[in-house]
Amino acid sequence: MKTDVPEFYRPNVGLMLIGPGRRIFVGRRFNQPDAWQMPQGGVDKGESPVEAACRELGEEIGTAKALLLRESRDWVTYDVPAAMHPPHWKGRWRGQAQKWFALGFTGSDADIDLAAHDREFDAWRWAPARELPELIVPWKRPVYEAVLKEFADLVRLD
Repeated sequence: MKTDVPEFYRPNVGLMLIGPGRRIFVGRRFNQPDAWQMPQGGVDKGESPVEAACRELGEEIGTAKALLLRESRDWVTYDVPAAMHPPHWKGRWRGQAQKWFALGFTGSDADIDLAAHDREFDAWRWAPARELPELIVPWKRPVYEAVLKEFADLVRLD
């Protein structure tokens, strides 16, 4: 794994899956009706960020029908509110450092299967980029704003 992950941040990947009309896949967190987000997940030991991104695509969206368009230049960090730290973190991390990947969806809506693995989302949709910061929980908004800025030429902003 890369050594440039900031200390005290869990290595993680984020996926901007770009579909029809250059809109972006967002999923609603299972059992959290107001929490929408792009897919993301941890980087396993011995796994590269791009390998983690491919795995997460299959686990969270249920498809591998996508082409890698771009990888973010840097790791983007965010702090997780202390009350929301997962027990398995055991105090090791204050938040997550994410390497983001822009992916072009090559399938159809029928190829998306949220139940293909352990279900993370209970609903999904294609959203224009301008909606993303308002859909995400407030403490992750700066991450989404940075990712949207970096990948702005790939998505539909209106």
